Amino acid sequence: MLMRTDPFRDLDRLSQHFLGSGAGTWSKPATMPLDAYRLGDQFVVHFDLPGMAPESLDLQVERNVLTVRAERRPVETGDDVQTVISERPLGVFSRQLFLGDTLDAERIDAHYEAGVLTLRIPVAEKSKPRKIQITAVGHERPQQIDA
Repeated sequence: MLMRTDPFRDLDRLSQHFLGSGAGTWSKPATMPLDAYRLGDQFVVHFDLPGMAPESLDLQVERNVLTVRAERRPVETGDDVQTVISERPLGVFSRQLFLGDTLDAERIDAHYEAGVLTLRIPVAEKSKPRKIQITAVGHERPQQIDA
């Protein structure tokens, strides 16, 4: 099972709705949007991180909490450059997912292509369905007991 957490996300959405997030108003950059689904014996998670340099991405797992961190820095400009529009969010972006005990956090595979970070998290062997053999009572071979 995969669970997400961002305790301030709903509060941010409400404040942006009532206060607006147009030019001239402050607002926290949007969190990393993601899609997650189960595909066979693994969970697949896609994070949208457009424009992020691969070396700015960082993944860590601690006690079944997966943290994805990315940083977008401003473009280096000289003194002769005058910015006309600056709408792309800058700074550090972070997202946490709680990985259930049914997932194998030791074998996460990460791939970054075209602004999308894809994680493949295998289902733990102990959590996969398995067949249990049933022994019928009364069908055992009789044993001889010596007195």
